[in-house]
Amino acid sequence: MSIDELLLNGEEKMEKAVNALKKEYAGIRTGRANPLILDKVVVDYYGVPTPLRQISQVSVQDGQTLVISPYDKSILKEIEKAMIKAELGITPNSDGMVIRLTFPPLTEDRRKEISKDVKKIGEEAKVAVRNIRRDMTDDLKKLEKSENLPEDTVKDTQDEIQKLTDKYIKIVDENAAEKEKEVMTV
Repeated sequence: MSIDELLLNGEEKMEKAVNALKKEYAGIRTGRANPLILDKVVVDYYGVPTPLRQISQVSVQDGQTLVISPYDKSILKEIEKAMIKAELGITPNSDGMVIRLTFPPLTEDRRKEISKDVKKIGEEAKVAVRNIRRDMTDDLKKLEKSENLPEDTVKDTQDEIQKLTDKYIKIVDENAAEKEKEVMTV
């Protein structure tokens, strides 16, 4: 492994940590209808576990309501079961043709609670980035021993690793602040 591979590998892992954070934030309810909340809903479609968004059309009716129109109306009951099983915190309402999910406005206490969760998830992502930094530093030390790297090269590479870490920590902080603002906005 070369120093370039080490840095590239580390950056890739940090990027994945940030993407995982964004995906987790997308599933957090903010009081507004967001189709991404349905990403974790898996429907038993003729014996095959299938993501809800592959077997139905999801649209936002107004700021507070999601409308799920299955392509195959005969699986409406299965979709309802899957939504209840996914514990979205919202009861699905079916009229035999479509399912409606109405998002109630969040209370101030609930907003604060969600905001704490957002911070916690952000902290976990920062810990993941720092763990990647630690692994990169360990790999650098191994590389230093096996390749007899000059001290200057090792020091420069450690600086690069720290710059990468700072960059991704900043991205995590920005995402957390953005999500927190979204949650607290009425």
